[in-house]
Amino acid sequence: MCEVFFTFGKTFDLRYEFCYAVREVMHMTWSFAPMEGITNSVFRRLHAAAFGCVDWYYAPFLAPDGEGRVKASSLEELRPERNEGVSLVPQILCSRPEAFLSLGRELSVMGYREINLNAGCPSGTVVPKHKGAGMLSDLESLDRFLDTVFSHADFFVSVKTRLGMESAEEFVAILSVYNRYPISQLIIHARDRKGLYQSTPDLAAFQRAFAESRAPVCYNGNLLSPAHYAAVKACIPSLDRVMLGRGAVSNPALPRVLQGGEALDPREFSDFLARLFDAYLLSGIGEYHSLGRMKELWYYAVHLFPGAERELKRINKARTKEDYRAAVSALFTSGKFDPEAFFPGAVPRANSEFGARNSELD
Repeated sequence: MCEVFFTFGKTFDLRYEFCYAVREVMHMTWSFAPMEGITNSVFRRLHAAAFGCVDWYYAPFLAPDGEGRVKASSLEELRPERNEGVSLVPQILCSRPEAFLSLGRELSVMGYREINLNAGCPSGTVVPKHKGAGMLSDLESLDRFLDTVFSHADFFVSVKTRLGMESAEEFVAILSVYNRYPISQLIIHARDRKGLYQSTPDLAAFQRAFAESRAPVCYNGNLLSPAHYAAVKACIPSLDRVMLGRGAVSNPALPRVLQGGEALDPREFSDFLARLFDAYLLSGIGEYHSLGRMKELWYYAVHLFPGAERELKRINKARTKEDYRAAVSALFTSGKFDPEAFFPGAVPRANSEFGARNSELD
């Protein structure tokens, strides 16, 4: 794989020396989206060991204060020893470039070469603070933010963005700002902020962005099954970077399947879930929170068991680890597992768009 690298920092004019015309990538790059409460260090480590087929995991965002400080527990999640076997990219959500740079430098000391800026989170508690997708509402402010960051950063900076606040038509102006800077990768969630996770991703708008971006572009949004992936690739055959979220949480073997590998085996899935639950129990968060983590995962995995509403309700009602394990065992012995069932979402047409539902997800 041939990638382009930049030297940031002292020479401000280097940001204008774009070399993104060199986009010779020999294989598809697969990334796992950050999902708060699910894709933590325990999940990342076990998923990478059990399933592989993911080049980069993006960590759920860190939200520093105005000085760039975060809780020590948040940084612990990113310690290399807690992410063994995982290629990880930290993500920062903030509105002040000084805070981004301060925390980014701390992360670079930990060994991270790339830091991702979250300019896509649509949450109603985030956007009014001009963070996440809220950054897209004031392009002059966004320009000043990136100007300061790329003037001083001594690490690579990627951006995860939405297409706009109210409409994908806004992205023409947004991309003109992004194109002024040597962004190492532009991850585009193909929805506007208003659409949250329920609207139809705008594949046509993504196509235009893919063609006009000076940074390498990664597609994100509703890649839930082989049919979704095939439709996106049919529209953009030269697409060489994708990010999976809900689809890969629902079916942890989805990255492997999309790369031509074997479908998820029920025993393989059962073993993964058992190891994950045991790891949570051993992590010190307690039985109650360990059960909560697993139930969050089951919200997505439920779709692999069509017609198993009674068994799944038993899992949701479990209050002890013994009850939980018995409920999961009953589900897997019910014979209702379907490896070709995927998290719901309409399949895109080759020249159009597609949609699904619902939580920074995918």
